[in-house]
Amino acid sequence: MRRGGDSPLPPSPPGTSDWAALRRLLPYLWEYKWRVLAALAFMVGAKVANVGVPVLLKNLVDALSLKPGDPMALLVVPAGLLLAYGGLRLATSLFTELRELVFAKATQGAARSIALSTFEHLHALSLRFHLERQTGGMTRDIERGVRGIESLISYSLYSILPTLIEVGLVLGILAVKFDAWFAGITLAALGIYIVFTVTVTEWRTQFRRQANEFDSAAHTKAVDSLLNYETVKYFNNEAFEARRYDESLERLRRARLKSQTTLSLLNTGQQLIIATALVAMLWRATQGVVDGRLTLGDLVMVNAFMIQLYIPLNFLGVIYREIKQSLTDLDRMFTLMDREREVADAPGAQPLALDGQPAVRFEDVHFAYEPSRPILHGVSFEIPAGKTVAVVGPSGAGKSTLSRLLFRFYDIQQGRITIAGQDIRAVTQASVRQAIGIVPQDTVLFNDTVEYNIAYGRPGASRAEVEAAARGAHIHGFIAATPKGYDTMVGERGLKLSGGEKQRVAIARTLLKNPPILIFDEATSALDSANERAIQTELRSAAQNKTALVIAHRLSTVVDAHEILVMDAGRIVERGTHAALLAQGGRYARMWAMQQTSGENGG
Repeated sequence: MRRGGDSPLPPSPPGTSDWAALRRLLPYLWEYKWRVLAALAFMVGAKVANVGVPVLLKNLVDALSLKPGDPMALLVVPAGLLLAYGGLRLATSLFTELRELVFAKATQGAARSIALSTFEHLHALSLRFHLERQTGGMTRDIERGVRGIESLISYSLYSILPTLIEVGLVLGILAVKFDAWFAGITLAALGIYIVFTVTVTEWRTQFRRQANEFDSAAHTKAVDSLLNYETVKYFNNEAFEARRYDESLERLRRARLKSQTTLSLLNTGQQLIIATALVAMLWRATQGVVDGRLTLGDLVMVNAFMIQLYIPLNFLGVIYREIKQSLTDLDRMFTLMDREREVADAPGAQPLALDGQPAVRFEDVHFAYEPSRPILHGVSFEIPAGKTVAVVGPSGAGKSTLSRLLFRFYDIQQGRITIAGQDIRAVTQASVRQAIGIVPQDTVLFNDTVEYNIAYGRPGASRAEVEAAARGAHIHGFIAATPKGYDTMVGERGLKLSGGEKQRVAIARTLLKNPPILIFDEATSALDSANERAIQTELRSAAQNKTALVIAHRLSTVVDAHEILVMDAGRIVERGTHAALLAQGGRYARMWAMQQTSGENGG
């Protein structure tokens, strides 16, 4: 397994990636194979009926060569023209609508399955990927990828295949009914048209891809700037952000202009090919009528065939471009799905087995986010079952890394971490995280109601359970005093709440989850002294008979811990109870004296 991060697969050549994207899409469609086959049958029926219309017109025109006043004229024209022509037109529309109706479930089902797979895979990627990602660009790639699935299926099944079927039928009729020149001209025009369209489209795809990249970049800058709205305001940088966004928009504008210019070139060439073929066919047919080899009905049929072919051929270039674009968008989404999982469950991993309160052990743990920057150096300690161990030390000592490793957001390079004697790398990640609850230092909430954010600790919890957890976190009174109570919206990332309110929501969320292992990572850092003391009492109560890891800066919050570890530069430099560490007169004692003097202990 790679340890360097969630890495993408090596980029494939454009043609290879197109076929690879199609191969990956087919299994999702094949889940609806009977609908696919039915849709194909309806499509063939629609095209057979469509091709039958010019043949009918030829017969009707030839049948009109009756003598003036012949009573058969009144019978042939109304009955033949209205009934047969109307029937074929109706059949064409009916089969087309049936095809779309039958295949709609397959299209939407495939789009839903791929979008869900991508979403689940992104959640399965490591924390490293999510710390490095660009949210705006990534969401844009997913959005375009899902839309690309629908476009790809729609254009290929509803346009490319029907056009090919219709071309085949028309070529067969022209070759059988007339001389080979008619089929030859049609086939040559089609071949030249396709070669020209594919060649020019492949050339101009680079401009579309470039426009997509600039579009994602502009979207990323906009989203990032809006998410950091307060920071922008703090530093009075609205104009700076606008300039950055405008630079991205200007690059996007230039790329789209190149794309539009090459599109005009492509359209002009296509029209020239079609017009030349149409003139050649009609000249050949008109000459045949003059020479007596063809009837007037034959001329009408050839003209009708060319008009029917002209319309889909005219859109073939647009369709091919859209298919290429859809494949490009789909490939970008599949690239996200191909990101390697840095942290993955071992083959055959079983859920964590717990019987009562578990003990947690770190055994000679070495860890580095990057090989050149080691964070932990042989850290070993145990949190006995049902006991509380606190970790203190300066910023950058590696305290919060311990919680990330216990959650298995990263895998360690050496040593092992066990819960109830089981190496967390040998059991499923989901079961490890289910057994742990955390109150993080930086609480981020969903842009939803207060109730939703507290209930996120245990989805499906009742309102009474949510309120009980809120009372435990000393936030029920505040929530009840707001006009909408538990239905109050907290805003993007919870920005409508103060830091202390957000942290108390996080505490309530963890109390509701009620896991056997608790982690408090600076859990009261955003609270004032009075609230800190109140919540410390509740946290001690919540940690009663649970295995708890407390990461703290203020030493007053950990004096009751069964053991206190003092970390510095990724190593444990002191350990013991509060009283024992004070008696040693070492680093902990100096930190305590400093905080007592500065009043940071809240006393």
